[in-house]
Amino acid sequence: MKTIRTSLVSAGLLIASLSAALLPAAAHAADTTPAAQLQHWSAQAGAPGNAAKGQTFFNAKHGAEWSCASCHGTPPTAEGKHASTGKLITPLAPAFNPKAFTDTAKVDKWFRRNCKDVLSRECSAGEKADVLAYLNSLK
Repeated sequence: MKTIRTSLVSAGLLIASLSAALLPAAAHAADTTPAAQLQHWSAQAGAPGNAAKGQTFFNAKHGAEWSCASCHGTPPTAEGKHASTGKLITPLAPAFNPKAFTDTAKVDKWFRRNCKDVLSRECSAGEKADVLAYLNSLK
């Protein structure tokens, strides 16, 4: 009887440990908000994001083949489609996609990747702040 009880206690501790280990990963999936991202990039840029500049930036080609709008649409309030692969992309504007800009790691990854496609370099903090100010303005 004691062995069974000890095994059950050990199993319970193992499950509790595994659950605790997985919680930070689950919590990380929504570790920020679009407003917090805008505030962060605005602070890094030393100026608030400008929605009008962000809209111009979003729709312009910057010497490369694509603009942000090439895949995300104009305005980016509906599902988009990747310009070369045809893969569907969820709406980018936070008012139309509650998960947009809520995971810092994904935000950083996609800004880095997409800016290199559009600009052939990473976006500056000011460019990110302007684009996010534009996206947050869409209702």
